[in-house]
Amino acid sequence: MAIVFNEKQKVFYLHSKNSSYIFGILKNKVLVHLHWGNKINDIGDVERMLWKGGVTLSATDIRLDGEYSTDKLMTEYPTYGNTDLRSPAFHAKYENGSRTTQLDYIGYKITKGKPALQGLPAVYAENDSEADTLEVELKDDLTGMSVFLSYTVFNEIDAIIRSTRVVNNGSENITLSRVLSASVDFEDNEFDMLHLRGAWTRERHVQRIPLLHGTQTVDSKRGASSAQHNPFVALLRKDATEDKGEVYGMNFVYSGNFIAGAEVDQFFTTRMFMGINPFDFGWNLEPGCEFQAPEVVMVHSSEGLGGMSREYHKLYRTRLCRGKYRDERRPILINNWEATYFNFDEDKILDITKRAKSIGIELMVLDDGWFGHRDDATTSLGDWVVDKRKLPNGIDGLAKTVNEIGLKFGLWFEPEMISVDSDLYRAHPDWCIHQPGRNRDKGRQQLMLDLSRDEICDYIIDALSKVLSSAPISYVKWDYNRNMTT
Repeated sequence: MAIVFNEKQKVFYLHSKNSSYIFGILKNKVLVHLHWGNKINDIGDVERMLWKGGVTLSATDIRLDGEYSTDKLMTEYPTYGNTDLRSPAFHAKYENGSRTTQLDYIGYKITKGKPALQGLPAVYAENDSEADTLEVELKDDLTGMSVFLSYTVFNEIDAIIRSTRVVNNGSENITLSRVLSASVDFEDNEFDMLHLRGAWTRERHVQRIPLLHGTQTVDSKRGASSAQHNPFVALLRKDATEDKGEVYGMNFVYSGNFIAGAEVDQFFTTRMFMGINPFDFGWNLEPGCEFQAPEVVMVHSSEGLGGMSREYHKLYRTRLCRGKYRDERRPILINNWEATYFNFDEDKILDITKRAKSIGIELMVLDDGWFGHRDDATTSLGDWVVDKRKLPNGIDGLAKTVNEIGLKFGLWFEPEMISVDSDLYRAHPDWCIHQPGRNRDKGRQQLMLDLSRDEICDYIIDALSKVLSSAPISYVKWDYNRNMTT
């Protein structure tokens, strides 16, 4: 098995093809991190792996009998309180105003395969024999809250997939303010940090900087993972290059707000972390309810950045992508946007289609401007009804003609947006995200619909379903052109 618990040592061993991730149970209560890196089959007892110094001027967790400085201890899932003053992975507020959480080890289970994450994108196992999953339960006895840490290991890919689930088994509401999906402590700070910065149309520029004392983070507060900062960070040993050296990568399988980074403390230890951005995050967890955080894919490579990249590519191409075109060659497409912008009609689209056919292109995608009265970017988002001025035969007539020419047909949408100049806004001006009495500031001359409301979701599903069922549409280009603000 890829995951083994040594009962005598109180140590969990997670083995991928070439790497090991190891943590243990200290004093039968506290999870401590022991190793992430090249494969190790036997690490010994937990206590001999941990440094007991540094307690003189540091507070100590009473559960550890005063023997360990929690400022130095390599903690597997740190919480706010309990004398660890570094950045926590978990922070919550309870009804009595307390913000301290004490998570004690309760138990574990190991299963074959990889369970799905409800309502979230996730890596998957195609069959149970290719992966093992460990779930560890931690519990706060005072509140009745349980935190489940999930770890999946694939046999043939050097990746550890982590996620966190919080269950309120108590009788009072809990406000979650920070629920990170992964946190890993290192014994030293001899690293560079690499992340991928950018902007619109110039994404993913490599930024490599020395790791300094204090906290270095990249994040997004835009409502999307963003072009500005990719939800990825890596720690590299100083001598690491594209082809050699140790690299530790984290990637967030989530398209919303995130935070990722590393903190170096007074003892030169490093805490690497990733998860939902705690900025403006507050989740009311009612009794009997649970909260599932997205997952982080962690990759260790001793073959430099190239080794790390190859593991991510292998995993994502085969166990994150889904559907027919995961394994098949995707059709070559042409999109009319740069050729026409909003200025097109059916004849112009068919002319582009015929020319595309002559050079072997297989899919014609009709972009923005086919609906409402959208002759520019100021109008009609939300009015998902074909503009017969441009397309007198409708989407159905155009799509069938494109098919007859020999290409498949695709269509553009941006369903989460609304224009002030639209029939939808005139009928429902309260459907956009807004604050009463505040300005409704536009981005790209548009507002966002409030998708937390069922009636708005029902409208979008109905409007898009009517279009998609009306014609032979093989491909949808779903655009997102405005970040989330009020």
